[in-house]
Amino acid sequence: MLSLWSSFDTSLLDDFRRLERQFDRHFARAASSAGIRAVQRGTFPPVNVGVTPEQVDVYLFAAGVDPKSLDLSIEQNLLVVAGNRGITVDDEADYYRRERFDGDFRRAIPLPEDVDPDRVNALYRDGVVRITVQRREVARPRQITVN
Repeated sequence: MLSLWSSFDTSLLDDFRRLERQFDRHFARAASSAGIRAVQRGTFPPVNVGVTPEQVDVYLFAAGVDPKSLDLSIEQNLLVVAGNRGITVDDEADYYRRERFDGDFRRAIPLPEDVDPDRVNALYRDGVVRITVQRREVARPRQITVN
């Protein structure tokens, strides 16, 4: 039986498959060394964002970060978090696994359009930064009484 691929030079496809396997081995090793619960580089600190009719709460999980070194700002409904987390590393040790991120970080977290950037509070406790941004009064739902 004649195949569609019988006249096609498959050596090129073999080269692509070999290259794909090499990429998979290289990147799979880097991803697996971080561990299943680790976040990808560029997503530190991990965040939770919750909303109520009155406010938006952003929780930054920033263990090991000096709260005084954090740079928090809000511009055009975008909360920007920047800082540095330094981790003491023994230069003499040969690490075969390092799961904690260290170095500079920067995250931009979009917020709802009705937040009031002038009414913000940030509190650091036990490695968690809670940023509370109040919503504007005009944006809050109001109950209407029918007479």
